[in-house]
Amino acid sequence: MPKIVLGVCGSIAAYRAADLARDLMRAGCEVRVCLTDSAQKFVTPILFETLTGNPCLIDTFDEPERGRMAHLDWARQADLLLIAPASANTINKLANGIGEDMLTTIALAFEGPMMLAPAMNPAMYQHPETQASLNNLVEHGATLIEPTEGDVVAGESGQGKLAGNAEIVGTALALLNRSNLLAGKRVLITSGPTQEPIDSVRFLSNRSSGKMGSALAQAALLMGAEVKVIAGPSMAIYPRNAHVIEVRTAEEMHKAALAELSSCDLAIGAAAVADYRPSNPQEGKIRRSDDAISLDLVPNPDIIAELAKSGKRTVGFAAEPSTDLTVAIAKIQRKGLYAIAHNDVSNRGIGFESDKNQITLIRADGVQETSPLASKLLVALWLLERIAE
Repeated sequence: MPKIVLGVCGSIAAYRAADLARDLMRAGCEVRVCLTDSAQKFVTPILFETLTGNPCLIDTFDEPERGRMAHLDWARQADLLLIAPASANTINKLANGIGEDMLTTIALAFEGPMMLAPAMNPAMYQHPETQASLNNLVEHGATLIEPTEGDVVAGESGQGKLAGNAEIVGTALALLNRSNLLAGKRVLITSGPTQEPIDSVRFLSNRSSGKMGSALAQAALLMGAEVKVIAGPSMAIYPRNAHVIEVRTAEEMHKAALAELSSCDLAIGAAAVADYRPSNPQEGKIRRSDDAISLDLVPNPDIIAELAKSGKRTVGFAAEPSTDLTVAIAKIQRKGLYAIAHNDVSNRGIGFESDKNQITLIRADGVQETSPLASKLLVALWLLERIAE
């Protein structure tokens, strides 16, 4: 039975942690709950002790078993540390290695997978220090379940609501039950957009956020792979254990990907590469005038087709503004792919910049399967399990 330590922080969303604990138990997990001092203002230890049948820890010196250091026992016995809701205070402490209560002390001693599901005022969530701390934690391997947008306390609205229990539980189970299908394998991922210069200050690009590529990198690491990412310019956060090569243009991505391909077993083209680039980018800045101007565009290298020529198992992505699979299916044969993931970007809930996704995976042998609508990490795990088998 998987063992989860559920950390609950001081947030109005703390009341939902009781249902979350019950849902995790129904899914077959043993749950131990640790409250911060602020969390006690919203919920009580006896609530979670009654629900879980286990002691609920708060103070750094709590010892359910005399002579035992509870923070070490709980850290060593847990398979997953889940903090939900995670407050800005605790997030910033964790990012800076501060252990001043039982929860942060357990986190410092814990060496397994950690999940964070923040819940707070939108301004607090978007504060640069909070975002920097979250980026730091994600880079070090933590899984972030981003809060949703909606009405929060005091009549305000924005991104700050605790994610749904189904998403939190689903991600927790995926982390606990992840396979080792990629153990010993080396995975190459292209991610994000490319930028094709028009002049020294302007470029052609697209709306790719790099979030799917980042999720694929994290999922591959969780499944035991060594990961290299060729990343176009974006705000995406990549795990620190992934080797990231930053590029700007399609030609730079093409060169870097081919250079890394020989040492990899699997290639995934999640980048939204510009199909064309200006043939003659101008030095300096093109000045405004009343005259019309035109751009002469030339084709960029077809990176995913070049990767497929190597004979390595190669998987592409097809971002299409419809559910029609015709174009994606044609790309499999034309580019020599093992499989392609069709992504309907006309659906705003799973399109560009979204934290969720749903794809249809089409293999060269004609087999098709559609993923659940879920976080990009869960979709990435789903995809890798199917192409690694």
